Amino acid sequence: MEIFKKMEQHGYEQLVFCHDPASGLKAIICIHDTTLGPALGGTRMWHYECEDDAITDVVRLARGMSYKNAAAGLNIGGGKAVIIANSKTDKSEALFRAFGRFVQSLNGRYITAEDVGTAVEDMEYIRLETPHVTGRGTADPSPVTAYGTWKGIKACAAEVWGSDSLRGKIVAVQGLGHVGYTLCKHLHDEGANLIVTDISEENIRAVVNDFGAEAVAPHQIYGVPCDIFAPCALGAVINDETLPLLKCRVIAGAANNQLKETRHGDILQTRGILYAPDFIINAGGVINVADELQEGGYNRERALRKVDGIYHTIEKVIAIAKRENIPTYKAADLLAEERIALIGKVKKTMLP
Repeated sequence: MEIFKKMEQHGYEQLVFCHDPASGLKAIICIHDTTLGPALGGTRMWHYECEDDAITDVVRLARGMSYKNAAAGLNIGGGKAVIIANSKTDKSEALFRAFGRFVQSLNGRYITAEDVGTAVEDMEYIRLETPHVTGRGTADPSPVTAYGTWKGIKACAAEVWGSDSLRGKIVAVQGLGHVGYTLCKHLHDEGANLIVTDISEENIRAVVNDFGAEAVAPHQIYGVPCDIFAPCALGAVINDETLPLLKCRVIAGAANNQLKETRHGDILQTRGILYAPDFIINAGGVINVADELQEGGYNRERALRKVDGIYHTIEKVIAIAKRENIPTYKAADLLAEERIALIGKVKKTMLP
C-alpha cells in the first residue's frame, strides 16, 4: 500500500502505529483533519485478515468522521483508531491501558470513544492513562441517534410532501436494534404506519407488539410499497440488486455507508428518490458523545438541542444539491468541505 500517496490524496494528517509487546497491542490511530479542533472518533477492535485491511478501514473511517463532525457543526476534527485483535478473546486491562498511553502521547490531538468491539468498561481502562476519551459519562447513545434520524426523516418529508408530518406515511424500517426500535417508537407516536424487518425474531416481535407494525422477511423489505425506506442495520444496502426493487420516495435511516458505491447515489437522483446522506442523519451519536467535551461535562438537554439541528442540516444538504444540481450524497460532502475550508481560512490569523 502506498500510504503517503493515499494520505496526500485525501488530506490525512497523521497515521500512528502503536505496538506494545507486553500486552500484545497492535493498533493504528488515524488523524484525518484537525482544522476544526482535535480529532474525535471511536476505537474499533476487529480481527482483520491482514494489516492492509486494518489501514484501509481506519483511514476510511477517520475521513468519514471529519465529514460527519464538520457537517454536524461540531468544533472537532475527524479521527479513528483500530485495534487488531479479537474483541471476544483478546481484551485485557493491560491492552487498553497500553493503548491509552499511545492516545496520551498525541497530547490531545486525538480523542477516542467506543466503537465496534469496544465498550464503556474498555474506555474506563483507557481513562486511567489519558483524559482524552469520551463515551464514559453518557447513557446509551442509541436513543439520541434514533431521535436525530427521526428529525432527519421529517426534514425529508417536508421537502417531498410539503409538510414534515409523518402521520399516515408508510415507513419501512430495516433493523430493529436499539436505534431501530426507538426510531419506530418516534414514528408510531407521530402516527406513521410501520413495515419492519430484522434478522432477530425477538426484535420483530417487540416492534409488532409495541407499535402494531407489519413484519416482512428480511429480503422482502426492499420491495414493499412505502413512502420512506429507513435502513438501520447493515451498510451497502443500496446496490445493483436492491435498487430495482425500491418503491419509495425517500431513503432516510441510521445505518452507516448505505450506498454500496457512490454511483448508486447518482441512480437514486435520476429515479427521483430523495436520499438523506447517512453521516448527516445519523450524527446524533457523535453529537451526544461530543457534548462530554463541553465545560461542566455532559448535559443531555443541551445535546438533544444540538441534535435537533439535524433537521436543518438536511435542509442545507437539499438546498446545496438543488443549487449545484448534484446528488445529495455529493452535497453532504460539499457542506462538510466548505465548513472545514472556511474555518481553515479564519484560523490563518496568528494568535499568541
